[in-house]
Amino acid sequence: MTVVRSIILFVVAAVFEIGGAWLVWQGVREHRGWAWIGAGVIALGIYGFVATLQPDAHFGRILAAYGGVFVAGSLIWAMGVDGYRPDRWDIIGALLCLAGVAVIMYAPRTR
Repeated sequence: MTVVRSIILFVVAAVFEIGGAWLVWQGVREHRGWAWIGAGVIALGIYGFVATLQPDAHFGRILAAYGGVFVAGSLIWAMGVDGYRPDRWDIIGALLCLAGVAVIMYAPRTR
């Protein structure tokens, strides 16, 4: 159950971080204004909070593993929101990143 909780938290964190960055991007680059930027900043703050809820107590491990989730999540976001179509190298790279997440977070360890 701990692994499932951890994965859910990674997904929720990714939605807030990627969504927050996208909102800031829209506010600045697409000239949608301060409301979009403000919403993005709030979402980014929520991401930071969600990351602290991970069951593992090691900040460096959580952040390193989350990097792989961020890579894959960014491509999924781009597909769903911006109509981006990743090529096979994008997909292979994202899968490699997710394999890294699995090794970093869920490999058996002696404590």
